[in-house]
Amino acid sequence: MTEKTFRLPDVGEGLTEADIVQWKVAPGDTVAVNDVIVEIETAKSLVELPSPYAGTVSSLMVAEGDTVDVGTPIISVTVGSAAGSTTPEETPAPASPAAAPVSAPSAAAGDAPRASLTGTGPKPDAVHRRPRRSAPSGTPASSAAQAPEASVPAPSGKPAPSGTAAVQDRATRLIQRVLAKPPVRKAAKDLGINLEDVTATGASGEVTKQDLMSYQAQRESERGSAGGFRFPGSAADDSRIERIPVKGVRRATANAMVESAFSAPHVSIFVDVDASRTMEFVKRLKASKDYEGIRVSPLLILAKAVIWAAARNPSVNATWAGDEILVKHFMNLGIAAATPRGLMVPNIKEAQDLSLKELAVALNTLAATAREGRTQPADMRGGTLTVTNIGSLGIDTGTPIINPGEVAIVAFGTIKQKPWVVDGEVVPRWITTLGGSFDHRVVDGDLSARFMADVAAILEEPALLLG
Repeated sequence: MTEKTFRLPDVGEGLTEADIVQWKVAPGDTVAVNDVIVEIETAKSLVELPSPYAGTVSSLMVAEGDTVDVGTPIISVTVGSAAGSTTPEETPAPASPAAAPVSAPSAAAGDAPRASLTGTGPKPDAVHRRPRRSAPSGTPASSAAQAPEASVPAPSGKPAPSGTAAVQDRATRLIQRVLAKPPVRKAAKDLGINLEDVTATGASGEVTKQDLMSYQAQRESERGSAGGFRFPGSAADDSRIERIPVKGVRRATANAMVESAFSAPHVSIFVDVDASRTMEFVKRLKASKDYEGIRVSPLLILAKAVIWAAARNPSVNATWAGDEILVKHFMNLGIAAATPRGLMVPNIKEAQDLSLKELAVALNTLAATAREGRTQPADMRGGTLTVTNIGSLGIDTGTPIINPGEVAIVAFGTIKQKPWVVDGEVVPRWITTLGGSFDHRVVDGDLSARFMADVAAILEEPALLLG
C-alpha cells in the first residue's frame, strides 16, 4: 500500500492560486484514474480536476472555500501497489489531457503574452508561489509507468531530476519567470516590490513602469487605511452587513476594470437607431425551419453588424501596444455575460467566418455555458472586440468600459416602441440606443463615428448583410 499526494496543478493559464469550490469525494471513497475529485475556481472559470491515481481517498488536505497556491497538496490517495509510483511529495500530470493537465509550457511559450480575461490592475494580495520541495533522500526512483522523462537542464553540480519531478521543476521555473526591463527591475528593487506580485500588462507579458506605479499606489493606499480607529457601531462591527470575499472571477474583473478605466483614455458616443426592420427580420428567422431549435434575438443581428462594421473599419479591432498598434484582421467577438460568479467575457473565435446561423448557434452555446459557470479559460482569452447587451436588463444605454487588450466595446440598449418621424409623420417604431466606448489613442472621433454609423445601418436595414 502506498500513499500518494496530489498537488494543485496549474490548469494551463499560468495562474498562481485557485479556490476549492466543492469536493466530489470524501475520505474512504474509492476512485479510479480520471474520476473527478474536486471542482476549483480560478480567476478565469470553474475547472473540474480528475484523479491521477486509482485507490482509496485517505484525506482531503484543504477545505471547501479555501484559496490555495499552485503546488499545494490537496488530497492523498492510498493505492494498492508501489509499482510505477512516485514519491508522496510528487504529483504526476492528470491522466486525462482534456481535464486540465499540469501546464509545462515550452521555452518559447514563456515569451508569449500572458493570457488573461480581464487580468489587469494591481494585485497586492497575490500569494507567493511556494518553492517546490525536493524529494527526501533515499526515495526510490520513478518507474517506467510514470510520465515520460522530460529533458530539463540541471543547475551546475546537481543531478537532473527525472520523470514527473523534471516536468514540475521546468513548469515551475517558467511560470515564476517575470518579464521586466532593467529600469523596471531596478525601480522594483528600490521600492522593495516583488515583481511576482505585480500584474503585467505589457504587450509581451512584461511588467511595465505603469504596472509598478499602479501597484505601489495601491500598496500605499492600503497601508494608509490599515489600522485606523473604528468607532463603535461602525460598519466593521455591524452584524447586519454581509461580507462577501472578493476573489476568483470577481477580483480579476475588478482589477481589470480599474486598470482599463485609468490606462485607456475612453471616449463614448451614442446613436439612436430605428430597429423596426431588425425586429421583423428576427421574427422571420424564428419562424424559419432552418432556425428550428435555435434561440434567435436581436443580439444576433447586432453581433453580425459589429463584425461587418469592423471589417469596414479595421482599426476598431486592435490592441494598443505602446510603441505600435496591432490591428487584428480576424474577429474574436467577446460577449459580456453577467453570471452568479460575476462578469465574464467569453468570445466567439474567428466570428468573421461564421454564417448567420452558425453565429446564432455559437451565441446560444456561449450563453448556456456561461450561465452554468462552465466557461473555460481558453474561451475568454484572445478577444478582439466586445459587445455588452444591457438591453436585456431593460436599460436604454450606458458607457461601457473597454475590455483590457481591446480598443472598442459596443453597448446594446433595450428595444422599445417610441414615436419616430418617418417621411414627415410621427409613427410608432422599434427604437434602440447604441453606446460605444473607444480607446482614443487608437480610435479617434471620425473613426468611432463611422464604425457606429455602420453598425446602426445594419440594424436599420439587415438586408445589407446579404449584399
